[in-house]
Amino acid sequence: MTAPLLSLTWTDHVTGRRGFLVVDRLVRGVSSGGLRMRPGCTLEEVAGLARGMTMKEALHYDPRSRYVPLGGAKGGIDCDPRDPEAYGVLVRYLRAVRPHIECFWTTGEDLGLTQDLVDRAAAEAGLVSSIQAVYPLLDDETAARARLAAAFGVEVDGIGLDELVGGCGVAEAALAALDRSGTPYAGTRAAVQGFGTMGGATARFLARAGLTVVAVADIKGTIANPDGLDVDALLAARDAHGTVDRAALRPADLEHAGDAWLSAEAEILVPAAVSYAIDTGNQGQVRARWIVEAANMPVTAEAEELLAERGVTVLPDVVVNSGTNAWWWWTLFGDIGADADEAFTHTRRSMRALVELMLARAEADGTTPRAAAHAVAAERLPVIAERFGWYR
Repeated sequence: MTAPLLSLTWTDHVTGRRGFLVVDRLVRGVSSGGLRMRPGCTLEEVAGLARGMTMKEALHYDPRSRYVPLGGAKGGIDCDPRDPEAYGVLVRYLRAVRPHIECFWTTGEDLGLTQDLVDRAAAEAGLVSSIQAVYPLLDDETAARARLAAAFGVEVDGIGLDELVGGCGVAEAALAALDRSGTPYAGTRAAVQGFGTMGGATARFLARAGLTVVAVADIKGTIANPDGLDVDALLAARDAHGTVDRAALRPADLEHAGDAWLSAEAEILVPAAVSYAIDTGNQGQVRARWIVEAANMPVTAEAEELLAERGVTVLPDVVVNSGTNAWWWWTLFGDIGADADEAFTHTRRSMRALVELMLARAEADGTTPRAAAHAVAAERLPVIAERFGWYR
């Protein structure tokens, strides 16, 4: 693996907390990757995520699209987003890396941060937008910005389209795997770790497809019901951090320890919260047939090897959770409009094609879905570089 183009560590002069930025690659002079905030975030973690963004972008390359994949990047701040000092740290971080955002790093919400919070902090830091570096690549900047703003204003059942589209992509990845194996949706059970933006939306789309969501986990623990949870009711009872008000639980809904989601009696397990959630120490608890990585890097490489030996298939994050990022650019560049049905249709079609390509490649090569996805990305990166270059 080649070294990233840029790697920096920032120390907050007020709190001593550290932040990181890694730019793995530039395409047409621009990179894409969200900004996360979590206690314990490291430079190594951010570098891995930046590399993953390079692959996510490449995997969505379609020479017929207006959207041209960007390079990969990622930002991270070692701070609890619930800390009273967190917002000040975020503003000072954005102020420190402002030249990079202005010139070549487009960023947005990620673990621990909402887009509204990023936008507010970016404005306070003196930025036009957290994605302003991409504006020179647009044919009509005014129309494109208006289209994206309108898309962020779209709501479905009271939930923002920007919160739903990523979960739509994750769910479609799971459904594609079920279809390929001939497994009916009815009777198939799912457990979701993390009930924030990505996890909540994934649970919503899986339930609406006919699967039974038997467990969801938030910071307070795991909520389970073998007969199925009322996902819509739980979504309505969430706070801004994805924590469910236990007063909304039904008598048959049970509360368990925080890690009970791992061993849930379910065919599909969706880790949608932190990185490294499944490791060699706890992978033996997994009973699912598929792990669908809605979070970034939730399964360690060593754990994935052990899971594969037990017949557990991991659908990798570089494919599964790439829908949100792609939706931003499909909308901004004009491949789709500010419309929920259009967004969901385009996301489902693109994600299903990508998952089927990955699984067919894995079967043909006799390897894992992750190795197959990496192989596809490795083939596309030189094509993108030849057409657009790394830097220009």
